Amino acid sequence: MSRVSVKEILQYATIHKFGVPAINVFNYETVKWAIEGAEREKLPIIIQVYPGFSQHINLKYIADFTKDMAQKATVPVAVHLDHSTTYEIAVAGIRDGFPSVMIDGSSHPYEENVQLTKEVIKVARIFDVDIEAELGHVGTGSKLEDIIDSNNYTSVQQAVEFVERTDCDSLAVAVGNAHGVYIKEPNLDFERIAKIRSSVSIPLVLHGCSDIPDEQIQKSVNFGISKFNIATEYDRAFYHAICNSINPSDNKGSFFRLETAACDEIKAFVIRKLKLLNPNNYSL
Repeated sequence: MSRVSVKEILQYATIHKFGVPAINVFNYETVKWAIEGAEREKLPIIIQVYPGFSQHINLKYIADFTKDMAQKATVPVAVHLDHSTTYEIAVAGIRDGFPSVMIDGSSHPYEENVQLTKEVIKVARIFDVDIEAELGHVGTGSKLEDIIDSNNYTSVQQAVEFVERTDCDSLAVAVGNAHGVYIKEPNLDFERIAKIRSSVSIPLVLHGCSDIPDEQIQKSVNFGISKFNIATEYDRAFYHAICNSINPSDNKGSFFRLETAACDEIKAFVIRKLKLLNPNNYSL
């Protein structure tokens, strides 16, 4: 099956009411096993990478081999560059061959966010690249105010105007979600999700999905969220899978064997997320 765009996958998911996991990867195996999990479950998936990993591996390398693997997959697989916080990072992602890029101007005042997003989209349209934007402040789970302060949440009225002015392809919203490990169990604002969903035409994105209770994740799908970013939990699953196989007294210890032993556990994690995000039992 040919590689598809993030825009195509999310538009389809929005219509058919299922969620698509957007898995943050960091090496070849994390890409391979996420795709194999999606193939096992026969559902679409998005593979994405955080720009900060450029200090460990050239992002063009990830874009190249991930696009090749997506092209050869038996299910729809899209490739995305997550959380570009500047024009330069976003345009570098376009240059490096990412077919979809997020520009996150949410830390700026509203008008600056609009302008930054428009400037990136102007470049993206030349190269037929999808753009995800963010409105509202999706902070960190370790800061209580980032979770509970509704002043940080996405304004419905601003969301309508933002989408109209920027022409972004999808919109990440702040509705009580946050990145990383939560200091307190989040309580998502479903009334706000429903209002935003009914007010804008493009797919909606939820960041910080690791450790949000399952029932809230499934409710988010039915209230209109289509893309679910999963980074912390995937990284943690990989860590625990390797830890479970470590034997410090093994003189023939091998990191390669540790990674191989983690394979089934990681794919099982991805399959569980795919099932969770498919509460209405959609099938290709």
